[in-house]
Amino acid sequence: MRIGFVGGGSGGHFYPLMAVAAEINKSELKPKLYYFGPTPYDPTQLETFNITYINCPAGKIRRYLSIQNFFDLFRAFFGFFCAVWKLYVIYPDVIFSKGGYTAVPILLAARILKIPVVIHESDTTPGKANYMARKFARYIAIAYDDAAQFFPAEKTALIGIPLRTELKEIHADPLGLLGIPKDKPLIYVTGGSQGAQKLNEAVLRSLLELLPHYTIFHQTGPQMSDIQTTAQGLLQGTDFGSSYYVADKVPVETVSALMQAASIVITRAGSTTLFELAYFGTPAIIVPIPEDVSRDQRTNAYTFSRSGGGVVIEERNLTPHLLATEINTIMNNPQMLSDMSAAARKFFIPDAAAKLAGVILSIGIEHGS
Repeated sequence: MRIGFVGGGSGGHFYPLMAVAAEINKSELKPKLYYFGPTPYDPTQLETFNITYINCPAGKIRRYLSIQNFFDLFRAFFGFFCAVWKLYVIYPDVIFSKGGYTAVPILLAARILKIPVVIHESDTTPGKANYMARKFARYIAIAYDDAAQFFPAEKTALIGIPLRTELKEIHADPLGLLGIPKDKPLIYVTGGSQGAQKLNEAVLRSLLELLPHYTIFHQTGPQMSDIQTTAQGLLQGTDFGSSYYVADKVPVETVSALMQAASIVITRAGSTTLFELAYFGTPAIIVPIPEDVSRDQRTNAYTFSRSGGGVVIEERNLTPHLLATEINTIMNNPQMLSDMSAAARKFFIPDAAAKLAGVILSIGIEHGS
């Protein structure tokens, strides 16, 4: 059996694929796994799960004016013919897609070659690739009830988000593992792998107000060097430097410990992050990417917020004072903190990776017989 994976451009697409691959590898069938895309995204993960990388170009159409949109039209055109040829040669028994622009040529080629497709939609509003595939996909998995309206009911199932096994590890002493003192509550700030400039700026400008009461672990993205320099200047002459930790990227094991150790997480509204919060029951302050940049994060954020697990601050309203006020309001109300934690846990849907692995294997067996 051969199984193809596609969906990249972000960790929110790529790492759920790896979670499903880990479950598929447990099968006695031991299928051959392939990952299609313009880049391998994380070669170490592909090697870990014995996944062969197959290069396939793809063009990204941006929601804003860019000269790259012109060149990407040619990449998309070439990517389609490349996808047809490579799928014809490998001929997987089933394709599993997480969507994103990298999936478009593979999904179109799979339709022409009559290869069964399984898609997973992480957001409340589907992306273009998954919406395009809704009619010919054999099985459609969704993370939010709100997304069901966009897909045929007879082949759509609510399963949540596949989370990596390493991320779900429970640590007996997460603060000890992180090497962070236990004298103050921990706040974990994350803007995702690319960081979040306005969120980073708001956190920096609120440090003097927050650090007397909290320890902050700040995942910054590529801006780490500039943020460290600015923070050092702000905190010069104070005793608060030892309460502020900075990292550009955070390994999955560290994310697991941070989610468990943090009293509050301040985050963007990527679906994988929201389901990680739900798994650990960690209250959140969510600052979604504005709709003119990302059409899905705002609806993701408010869906999570309606469950009671988090509060939303629109980026246009984000100020250092408002951020500090929201943190203090939650932290100074133990009952509110407890209620948010319980609500977040109820939001989580278990066993998504195992359920998807079972469906993919079943379709693969049927197609190969």
